[in-house]
Amino acid sequence: MAPRSDSAEGIVLNFVNEQNRPLNSQCVADSLQKFSLKKAAVQKALDSLADSGKISFKEYGKQKLYLARQDQFNIPNNEELNQMKEENAKLQEQLNEQKKAIAEVEGAIKALQSNLTLEDIHAKRNKLGNEVKQMEEKLIKLRQGVTLVSPEERQIIEKIYMDVINQWRRRKRMFKDIWDAITENSHKNLKEFKEELGIEYDEDVGVSLQSHGELMQSGKKRARCK
Repeated sequence: MAPRSDSAEGIVLNFVNEQNRPLNSQCVADSLQKFSLKKAAVQKALDSLADSGKISFKEYGKQKLYLARQDQFNIPNNEELNQMKEENAKLQEQLNEQKKAIAEVEGAIKALQSNLTLEDIHAKRNKLGNEVKQMEEKLIKLRQGVTLVSPEERQIIEKIYMDVINQWRRRKRMFKDIWDAITENSHKNLKEFKEELGIEYDEDVGVSLQSHGELMQSGKKRARCK
């Protein structure tokens, strides 16, 4: 007589048959915690089911493995197995086609989402229109000879520029004094020594203190001519 489905033996028997693989008592107890079955109750149910022949078991030393009885299952023959393999292959092919179709649909959705909406297009057009208008107004002022930088702003910029040039000149002079003191009695090749220390002159990086200083002077001359 089969145990009641809601009894400990019924729950354990149903689980062992569903798994249809070798199980030890700890594995069964862990899996059936949701039924509030303790390990002792699970072990008792397994032993009772094994003794009554409802499940099979094998002993490996002190370890017992329990398994569903295989004679209760319909085991397919070779012809049925081949048929099942063919059906499985067809289902797998259908699944791959569906995955491909889903990927194409998802790609189309992403492409549509990346496109601008009509509202976005109008907003972008208005923004670009305002930028063009501002640039046209600035261009008109430049063509008319309107000064876009006030004399006060020009004076501030020139002062900052001259401060930087003066700092450059002072530091260049300080470096020359220190370099001359270090290399005065040195027998090393100065070019190789400079490369060894990673020192670069203005000329090495394509800049000139003199040209930058002259740039300021030429700017003042143009301002006076106007």
